[in-house]
Amino acid sequence: MTAEDTLGRLKTLINAEREALMEGDFGRIAELMEEKEMLAGTLAETDHSEADVAPLRDGLRRNQELFDHALAGLRNVANRIGEANRVRKSLETYDENGRRTTLSTPVPNKLERRA
Repeated sequence: MTAEDTLGRLKTLINAEREALMEGDFGRIAELMEEKEMLAGTLAETDHSEADVAPLRDGLRRNQELFDHALAGLRNVANRIGEANRVRKSLETYDENGRRTTLSTPVPNKLERRA
C-alpha cells in the first residue's frame, strides 16, 4: 500500500469517525479505532511529507475534541442520574431555623404478581 493510499484511507476514516461522534454511535467508533490504529502503523512505515500529514493531524485533533465533549456529556448524564437516585432516597430541606435536615423516603414494598 502506498503512502497516498494510506493517507486517503485515513482521511476517509477520520471523516467517518467524526460522523460517528456527531451521531453518538460509540459502537462504530470502536470499530473505526482498530482500523485507524492499523493504518497509523502503516503510515509510520511509509515516506510522507509534513504537508501531507497536516490535514490528518487537524482532523484527529478535531475528533479528539468531539470525543472529549462526548465523554463530558456522558459524565454529566451519569451524575444527573446519580443525583436523581439520591433525591429519590432522601430529600434535603431546611427547618424553620435554617438548619439542613435530611428526610428519608420510605422504601416501597414491592409486590410481584404472577399469572
